[in-house]
Amino acid sequence: MFSPYYRRAFRRGDGDPDNHCALNVALYGGKRRWTMTERGRASVQRDATQFTIGPSQLRWNGRWLEIDIHEFGMPLPLPVRGRVRVHPASLCGFGAPLDAAGRHRWGPIAPCARVEVDLSQPALRWQGHAYLDANEGDEPIDRPFREWDWSRASLSDGSTAVIYDVQPKDGPDRLLGQRFFPDGRIEAFVPPPRQALPATGWRLPRRMRSEGSAPVREIDRLEDTPFYERSVLASRLLGEDVISVHETLNVPRLVSPVVQRMLPFRMPRSG
Repeated sequence: MFSPYYRRAFRRGDGDPDNHCALNVALYGGKRRWTMTERGRASVQRDATQFTIGPSQLRWNGRWLEIDIHEFGMPLPLPVRGRVRVHPASLCGFGAPLDAAGRHRWGPIAPCARVEVDLSQPALRWQGHAYLDANEGDEPIDRPFREWDWSRASLSDGSTAVIYDVQPKDGPDRLLGQRFFPDGRIEAFVPPPRQALPATGWRLPRRMRSEGSAPVREIDRLEDTPFYERSVLASRLLGEDVISVHETLNVPRLVSPVVQRMLPFRMPRSG
């Protein structure tokens, strides 16, 4: 979705996704690192249970997803090496269109999961809650969308609540609220009213859905770029005070010529 190389290839009529694959690893805190090296089709192999991207690999053994990471960060070429395991409570077959024509779709794979992180470079080891989903599209993202806000919150019963707040170029906004339970149950809910959040350092406007009159509180700013923001927010949802991972994407900024020239500094290409 963010690849400037794929965007140029698509315009030339050579939009082969297998020629534009990357493993994105984002580490925050004191050992902050970022990897997203794009690799071509010669460095990509996959079958029903395995996906290899250059020196890194994802494997599904029927019980958990194992991710072997062998990457270098950008813009500082610091190594990121180790293994991550994602243990789903259950697998989910839910999917929903994000646009009126149904050309762009989202669906969680393991919305309630546990993760084990064991990295040697940098030295990090921890366990916690995990979430795994997928997006797919049949056309470039800038055709139907102007921007969206997305959030995910873990609730006290172990369920996960997801909100998609989508602003298309044309037509009414699209709002999705879904709650996923560890046993596989799924319930739709009506998201609460929208609150405006303070603009980011790049003056990116943001919104968050929250119950009650108390303002949403930002706990941490994880990513702050000209077109994309990721943060940790405290809000209220489904009768609970929750901590949410929140993302804002501004599509016109993403496809602007200035940003497209900046992206290779964070997303180099190898092969």
